[in-house]
Amino acid sequence: MRVGEKGQVTIPVEHREALGLLPGSEVEFERRGAELVLHKSRVSGRGVRVVERLRGRSRSGMSTDQLLALTRS
Repeated sequence: MRVGEKGQVTIPVEHREALGLLPGSEVEFERRGAELVLHKSRVSGRGVRVVERLRGRSRSGMSTDQLLALTRS
């Protein structure tokens, strides 16, 4: 397998099928010493990643229902 000019490689079909990778699937890379490991992302889409990163950081002391009531009034 060869890395192209833009840093792209083709993932062999048997590996794509084993991981359930379809066009548009999100993947992550993990560096382990001299190895690079590809993982199918547990979350997909930028919005989901942002929400996951922010989850549990609210310090308002208000419940979700109270916050929603504020935004709806």
